[in-house]
Amino acid sequence: MTQGDALSAGDLAIDRELADIALGYRFLLDVTPVNLIDARRRFFDDGTPPEFRYRPLEDDVDVVASRLAKVDPHAVEDATLSHLLQAKHREVGLQIEMLRCRGSTDFLPLSTELYGAVSPLLLATAEQLLDEIVMPPPDGEQPVDAVTFAQLAEAELDRYRQGFPDLDVHVEVRDDGSSVMVANGDLLIASTASVPASRVVALLQHEIGTHVVTFVNGTHQPLRLLAAGLAGHEETQEGLAVLAEHLVGGLTPARLRQLAARAVAVHQMVDGASFSDVQRALTAYGVPRVPAFSIAARVFRSGGLTKDAVYLRGLSDLMAHLNAGGKLDVLWLGKMALADAPLVEQLTSRGVLHEPVLRPRYLDDPAAQARLRQAGAVKAMVDLIGDPQ
Repeated sequence: MTQGDALSAGDLAIDRELADIALGYRFLLDVTPVNLIDARRRFFDDGTPPEFRYRPLEDDVDVVASRLAKVDPHAVEDATLSHLLQAKHREVGLQIEMLRCRGSTDFLPLSTELYGAVSPLLLATAEQLLDEIVMPPPDGEQPVDAVTFAQLAEAELDRYRQGFPDLDVHVEVRDDGSSVMVANGDLLIASTASVPASRVVALLQHEIGTHVVTFVNGTHQPLRLLAAGLAGHEETQEGLAVLAEHLVGGLTPARLRQLAARAVAVHQMVDGASFSDVQRALTAYGVPRVPAFSIAARVFRSGGLTKDAVYLRGLSDLMAHLNAGGKLDVLWLGKMALADAPLVEQLTSRGVLHEPVLRPRYLDDPAAQARLRQAGAVKAMVDLIGDPQ
């Protein structure tokens, strides 16, 4: 195959099969407890450590693993695609094994292999943010409930449909979730979700303007893995989504402190701290006890999920990328790790990939562009709070 050739039918078939497997389960939903409210009540009533319950898995893990074993990324002819597919094959295998080990002591080592732990530098950044950011007093704003947020999300999707009528994204309010998340392109909202009014726009652009937009763009590329996500994509996705919050003026002091607290909680959990220890440590940092419980629950779910460190790490990496003169354009093509962006650009220059069908709406806002320029100049993450002067 020459450099200018299109991908072979065989290579595309392997990509589609691996993407189909990756999109066949909803990993984050599967590892999230369904009894958080009851577990929180018992914890605050008598200090009982949470015993989390999870929804039944939709697919037999052994069947999925068997299907994955039949996919041979080494058979891919194109060298660039082969590298990307081999990495994704390993990642899917890890996730399948984590689902098999859900709720056991085997889960945490697999999670650390998949998402990494907290480096000393990231921990120092997180602790510095918790020390430096002064929380303003509560303003008494009325939170937005799940149904109202779902209506606002539908309205936001309708704005994208004005330019792309074929947008096929569903919004669901569910009883088996604990927050707001995008799973395989659909926006899932926990029925218990309560979003501060000041966070609504930022959360919409986090979930829809980033996660939904990149999923939809990935589904319209010849490589379906750009919808499922290339290996390691979650760190860059979450960093990009938090950056979107800043670009729309919604990265509040409370939100940045929350991300810092998550990283600290991951570090302490990996270091052997108990649930109660982590919850107490967070309150000592000034995190109110209910949010401290929620952060600890996110970190300890399924046996120890280190994913919550990727938000701060992903944002830090993107800031370094922007500081070095890097651009974001390629990241809208689909879900990818920042490290794989040069390979995706290579495929684009070869004509394998094409321009995205959607572009985040907020990028058309002059204020967002001003904040983006600011983000490429600031050296400290705390300086993202507030508007450029």
